[in-house]
Amino acid sequence: MPMLHPSIENSSPQLLKSSPERALEDGQWKPQFAHMTRSRHGMSLSSCMVPFLPILLTGRTNSDNNANEKQRLLSRPTAYLDGLRGFAALLVYWGHHQLWAHDGGGVGNAFELAYGYDSKYYFACLPGIRTLFSGGHFAVSVFFVLSGYVLSMRPLVSIQDGDYVGLGKCLSSAVFRRWFRLYIPVICTTLCYITFLHLFKITAVPELQGSYRAELWNWYAEFKNFSFPLRTGGEPWFTYNFHAWSIPVEHRGSLAVYTAVLAFSRFRRDARLLGEVALVVYFLYVADGSHYAMFIAGMLLKDLDLLAMRNDLPRFFLRLGPFKTAIMTVLFYASLYLGGVPSHTDNLQQLRDSPGWYLLSFLKPQAVFDYKWFYLFWAAVFLVACTSHLQWLKTFFNAPFNQYLGRISFAFYLVHGPVLWTLGDRLYAAVGFVRDSHHENCPWWINRLPLPNVGPLGLEVNFLVANLVLLPLTIWLAEVTTRLVDEPAVKFSQWIYQRALIDKT
Repeated sequence: MPMLHPSIENSSPQLLKSSPERALEDGQWKPQFAHMTRSRHGMSLSSCMVPFLPILLTGRTNSDNNANEKQRLLSRPTAYLDGLRGFAALLVYWGHHQLWAHDGGGVGNAFELAYGYDSKYYFACLPGIRTLFSGGHFAVSVFFVLSGYVLSMRPLVSIQDGDYVGLGKCLSSAVFRRWFRLYIPVICTTLCYITFLHLFKITAVPELQGSYRAELWNWYAEFKNFSFPLRTGGEPWFTYNFHAWSIPVEHRGSLAVYTAVLAFSRFRRDARLLGEVALVVYFLYVADGSHYAMFIAGMLLKDLDLLAMRNDLPRFFLRLGPFKTAIMTVLFYASLYLGGVPSHTDNLQQLRDSPGWYLLSFLKPQAVFDYKWFYLFWAAVFLVACTSHLQWLKTFFNAPFNQYLGRISFAFYLVHGPVLWTLGDRLYAAVGFVRDSHHENCPWWINRLPLPNVGPLGLEVNFLVANLVLLPLTIWLAEVTTRLVDEPAVKFSQWIYQRALIDKT
């Protein structure tokens, strides 16, 4: 699904055809006023503006056909995955804004520490609650597990059907298109961002080069290394969008999934499942590869779900059937707790000094350097596993707003940083969240609109008022990016692959 996180475009044909944008390509979900946008001189101004209008203003949600189409989308067995991804993207946005706004006040670190650490007790740091305020890393972990789940869908179906010709075609297409699918949106959004900064002479993140030409060269020098999947060193960050660090991980994780699928493709059922488990154990306990364990765990979950649909699960899982709801409920609450692992530093002693984490700290494997990813692995796997079995959780993720966020989640992830570093930084300075950098970067904005800094940590009046502007703006920009960049990137990768295929006519 092109509008989702970039794992989804390799899913099943039924899932692909169910997206609103795919339906739009097929002639459905057209704006009500679309027939009025042409004139004898070609496309009118209103037609040109359609890609820049929020979906509610384009009439896409008003007709009976649209309602029927939405109902069909929500009736899909995997519709909740879209909402889960969208909600996770919102957690990333909210966490980054909380840390950025509160950094200047000296309390920003509290969001990444346990409730009661250093005798500080904030509502936002309560177990479970703190995920809503600092759940960005948890959300990214969910992205990785979902990617493994979705990317392996079609290959696993081919394996279980014994269709090895179809498996080869699927893997050929997926591996070829993956780089284009992931990096074209990064290229377009970062180039637009640096062009905007140079055009309006805005001081923000990153620090600009002396000229636009020098900026383009610096961008190229960084990007060519950043986008090389087999690099063995260098900074993991891309200066022009730090939040895009997860994209190379996504690429390498995708390759790990495709390689594992190919390696296990001719195994017996139990041997294949055992191989997937062994690979998870290797990444998690032998090598420092928690991120890749997340991808393979997602693949394992999908394999089990497909086997369940065929009534072909190993006998062990059948014995757990009567206790499924209870087990999944426990996993959900365990996920919430582990997802709030203190993550301010990678110092294990700090984790042991955190209330409620002393005993859990001894579970960390020797191989894991940054301990938080070990706990987030289990948190993300538990959440994805239990969501498909808890109806109330499915209902929440099937809510229209979560589904909408899922549709624009990849673009939302890419654009929320630039909005935060430009307008967001200045709005927070204006309403009273002053950082040291504001005196140099935007002194005019400091306390221009002072609002009461009252309320619980993370829910202060001035913070919420600033986000009445920033959140809708970021969502709108993500929607525009989805239409103008994300979806065309999917089409382009498919087009170039089809052009390169052998002509059998």
